[in-house]
Amino acid sequence: MNPDLDALMPYPFEKLAALKAGVMPPEALAHIPLTIGEPQHEPYAAALESLHAHQHEMARYPATAGLPALRQAIATWASRRFSLTDLDPDTQVLPVNGTREAIFAFVQAALDHTHPARVAMPNPFYQIYEGATLLAGGEPLYLDCRADHGFRPDIDAVSPDTWRNVQIVFVCSPGNPTGAVTPIEDFTRLIELADEFDFIVASDECYSELYLDETMSPPGLLEACASLGRHDYRRCLVFHSLSKRSNLPGLRSGFVAGDASLIAPFKRYRTYHGCAMSLPLQHASITAWQDEAHVRANRDAYRKKFAAVTEILAPVMTFPTPEASFYLWPAVPGGDDETFTRDLYAQEHVSVLPGRYMSRDGTDGSNPGAGRVRLALVAEVEATVEGAHRIRRFLERR
Repeated sequence: MNPDLDALMPYPFEKLAALKAGVMPPEALAHIPLTIGEPQHEPYAAALESLHAHQHEMARYPATAGLPALRQAIATWASRRFSLTDLDPDTQVLPVNGTREAIFAFVQAALDHTHPARVAMPNPFYQIYEGATLLAGGEPLYLDCRADHGFRPDIDAVSPDTWRNVQIVFVCSPGNPTGAVTPIEDFTRLIELADEFDFIVASDECYSELYLDETMSPPGLLEACASLGRHDYRRCLVFHSLSKRSNLPGLRSGFVAGDASLIAPFKRYRTYHGCAMSLPLQHASITAWQDEAHVRANRDAYRKKFAAVTEILAPVMTFPTPEASFYLWPAVPGGDDETFTRDLYAQEHVSVLPGRYMSRDGTDGSNPGAGRVRLALVAEVEATVEGAHRIRRFLERR
């Protein structure tokens, strides 16, 4: 087997299972998991209807490039959402089986490990960035996201000598687990650095449609390109998904868009990889990308949960003001996120994720996720609010 597999770190939920091993929570309390970022709201019904209506097309092989109608639906949506004027559905859009698969595959296709190959990523981070880098023969470069910089990487603190060996920079906006939104000025600065040091900017925007202020949608990387008149989106790619936007995580449907000179070889890689999206799923995706009413209703549901949970927890925990995504990133009183997680589970049967499990030690030797926990507010409002009440009860008892 590939020896690089041994470099992969245990997934956060493996660590969590080990932490909770042997703990016996109160049987009288139903378990409330606030750990996995899997949407629990009802999936978009019209997309499922389209899926069933086209199930007979399972008898046909799909093309890697996807249906022209799907690429057009994606281009139309992205152009409207991010104020783009000329996103070409034939050369600048590629449907994929969700962002996780596409991010992993893109690193394998893009990284040139014949010379030093570093991949920069936010820290804490979505672990696929790291795993994809290690299996492609690259070296992760962790950019700490701390409170004193708005839980975003301080890209200007990276030295020119470090940038020279970087081939890909991952951005996650809105961030997982912090919920921080990357301002367009940061995107613009990254584009300048990409031109200077010849790297690719890969923006994971799978939470882009879950924002709390309806008048302030998070900006995107392609939007920053367009504002610069950079309509070829050179060196820039974005990754989007229907999982969070339309509550369709099982559909495994998303897209990559941006620089046509990157899309073309990535499509060639995917043709050999054999990961084309089935035709019924493509038709369901077309239906989902063409409707916004269900997305606005989804945001409304999250707003209600954030408002309720914030009111309950703000008196006993500190956390950044939620802007987007469906996570809270509170600091743990006392600073020990593992002990907090284990004791909360033991006393209140509520599961949360220690922040250190999503981070690596930074340049100063400390872990930027330590002392915090991630709360995924994905369940229906009643269960989420009950979980918040139990956390507050646990803290007040301590």
